[in-house]
Amino acid sequence: MQITNKQKGTLVFSLLFMFIMLYITFDNKAVFWYLYTFTILVSLAIAILHAKFYDELPTWHYLLFGIGYGTVSYGIIRACYELAPIFSFKVAKPIARFLQDFAPAHIGHYVLLIFIIIIGEELFWRGYVQQLLKGMMKTSLAVVVTALLSAMVLLPSGFIPGMLAAFVVSILWGFLYEWKRSMPLIIITHMVFILLLFLVLPLQ
Repeated sequence: MQITNKQKGTLVFSLLFMFIMLYITFDNKAVFWYLYTFTILVSLAIAILHAKFYDELPTWHYLLFGIGYGTVSYGIIRACYELAPIFSFKVAKPIARFLQDFAPAHIGHYVLLIFIIIIGEELFWRGYVQQLLKGMMKTSLAVVVTALLSAMVLLPSGFIPGMLAAFVVSILWGFLYEWKRSMPLIIITHMVFILLLFLVLPLQ
């Protein structure tokens, strides 16, 4: 797939928008959820206008396997969290500080997460950015670069463990999308991961 200069320009603009808005968002804790949701909505609109999304699995398949892959994703991050102290990586305090400032605090936040933020993030990163990058580099490299970019947007938060976790799961979900070619599968996987991480079996 050949990428035109117009497509490259739109990609650069959308990434700059994402990084600038999230810098502002993480600097305004009181309205974090509203600014973050707005940023994702704009990114979602860009993705819908400029990308096509794979949906090649039957409903039962992506629901069942989404639960499985979401659980595996959570298990990987949970294992890293449990092993971190063994290797002298101090993650407990940064995680506690981040959760205090930005974790979902009530049902409204979870509604935004499930119905806007998760869907928007996956359509933007996996469905739009990763697919355009595939026109400029090998698929495996596009997955890694997309994962790196999606992790780097957390940089203004100073939450390094979160950036590492985002990078790991983004690589997993990026290759999963290329393998199964199903955006609903990736969205369900992400939803299950988030619900386990924040609601069912939180790290702290």
